[in-house]
Amino acid sequence: MDASVLPQLFGSQDKHLKMLEDALHVTITSRGMKIEISGEEPAVDKARSLLKQLLELLARGIPISQTDIVTAIKMSERGSLDFFINLYEEEIGRSYAGKPIRAKNFGQRQYVQAVKKKDVVFGIGPAGTGKTFLAVVMAVEALKNGKVKKIILTRPAVEAGENLGFLPGDLKEKVDPYLRPVYDALYAIYGVEHTTRLMDRGVIEIAPLAYMRGRTLEDAFIILDEAQNTTVAQMKMFLTRLGFGSKMIVNGDKTQIDLPKGALSGLIDAEKKLKGIPDITFVTFDIYDVVRHPVVASIIKAYDVKEETKHNIEK
Repeated sequence: MDASVLPQLFGSQDKHLKMLEDALHVTITSRGMKIEISGEEPAVDKARSLLKQLLELLARGIPISQTDIVTAIKMSERGSLDFFINLYEEEIGRSYAGKPIRAKNFGQRQYVQAVKKKDVVFGIGPAGTGKTFLAVVMAVEALKNGKVKKIILTRPAVEAGENLGFLPGDLKEKVDPYLRPVYDALYAIYGVEHTTRLMDRGVIEIAPLAYMRGRTLEDAFIILDEAQNTTVAQMKMFLTRLGFGSKMIVNGDKTQIDLPKGALSGLIDAEKKLKGIPDITFVTFDIYDVVRHPVVASIIKAYDVKEETKHNIEK
């Protein structure tokens, strides 16, 4: 082992090391070129396997960030650590700064593979799992490679505790702030100026779901975000817009429905009706796939438990 990899492995001010120790309940120390792990035997074995995977990554010249540490820990918890290195073998795209974009966990890898193979893919799971960002990355790559002629990004105009009517402008201008994650993803890949030029030319279209009615979308990569807030009629309308040479991604979180009480979510309805259709795939993410700060997964879990308890009481 090259001594120069230890600072990269341990991270700035040993941040990576502390994350590993806290998650695995072990103590990790280094004496020269030797790494020592102390703790209970199962935890020590897990830490040893995890460190081997991280060292293999560094040996391949791939730098490690806190996100990579979190991913390795989560995959270790799920028993899928053997697939960790595989995540880094495929480059999905590159950021505006030239940084490689790869799947960050097993759930994201399944999502990417599904989009490659199928024309319609549903990504269902909590916020922070990278559904929107990855969908935009794959759409941009399809456009760059000439597989599609345009990218269409849309979402339903449903209020999440705010009143759209009080926002200035027409329907598109009212909804634009709600599409911020989509804009952020495009800016990260194309930069602000190039994104704006492509939008001005109509190569990239960002619009409310209502604007999709009556259209047939051919040779396009179409992404529907916040799909849990579609009605059954809206979801049917959207899905039947699919034309030849197009791909469609439908993303949503079934725990974040903002529809009026009693209204059935088009996402939940579609999952029941469309599962089993050969050209449609459903990829489900869970809290282990959250790629934000580690505490976000804990917050989601805490809220899920509370909602489940409330549901059981109401029953």
